[in-house]
Amino acid sequence: MVREAVVIGDALIDEIRDESGVRELVGGAALNVAVGLRRLGVPTTLIAMVGDDEPGAHIREYLADHDVRLIASESPLGSSRAIVTRAANGEPEYVFNEAAQRRSIRYSEEARAAIADAALVVTSCFPFDRSEEVDALADALGEARIAIDPNPRTGMLSSREEFVRGFERLAAHSAIVKVGADDAAILYDGDLDALRLRLRSLGVGAVLATAGADGAILESDAGVVTAPISDLPGRVIDTVGAGDATLSAVAASLVEGQPATAAEWEALLVRAMDIAAATCRAEGGLLRTPESLADAERGVYGS
Repeated sequence: MVREAVVIGDALIDEIRDESGVRELVGGAALNVAVGLRRLGVPTTLIAMVGDDEPGAHIREYLADHDVRLIASESPLGSSRAIVTRAANGEPEYVFNEAAQRRSIRYSEEARAAIADAALVVTSCFPFDRSEEVDALADALGEARIAIDPNPRTGMLSSREEFVRGFERLAAHSAIVKVGADDAAILYDGDLDALRLRLRSLGVGAVLATAGADGAILESDAGVVTAPISDLPGRVIDTVGAGDATLSAVAASLVEGQPATAAEWEALLVRAMDIAAATCRAEGGLLRTPESLADAERGVYGS
């Protein structure tokens, strides 16, 4: 039996503006995770809001190029777009259009059937600060096995308190939650270790905490394991896709089942760090593996 994944969240156009000019990439955290899972061999469906417009056509074609099935939720305001620039410290800054800020997902019978059949349902960059969206998602998930990356974006966040409430409501029933230093800073008090412990106390099966150059730590019932950033050949080009690649790698392993021992969790985490490091060696959010670095330009710009 082929085990499949479903990803629920955002799909958009990244309009990148820098010293070399302006260019557009198909992106979105959930879309990147869905494509990443498919590149790792997992049949994957993306449930996301996509407009019936030219940007939406690019998103659909990009997903088709990567063999990801799309179940599109209606987008009356058109497709989501993010204008991406670099801050003085090199980190990306995002300004989102109205469609992205007012994103909404509704679940057709086709979407519900895909969720029910999935071995794992991954949610990333979801509007947890809107109670009606959380209610609809919880109803659609039913008894599904879930992985969550809260991935808040300050440009789309209407209420920090509501976001935390909605996120923790679903996180408590998750097989795994991935959080990073940005999540801790935006949603909590900035203490990533304290956030990890809080999530475990809520009943989360496993918590993956990523801390940039400090690597990652993963806590489960089997114990705590750590992994440093992987040292691969070539220079780091773009760190934007690292978190999505990490989640894709972890989710791909979890599709096959939950690790039982600390050694199995550690092997999963080390592989995820390898994949994140490879992804950082090319522009954009397209997942790379160490084995695929020689083919680094293929598929970056979509269709």
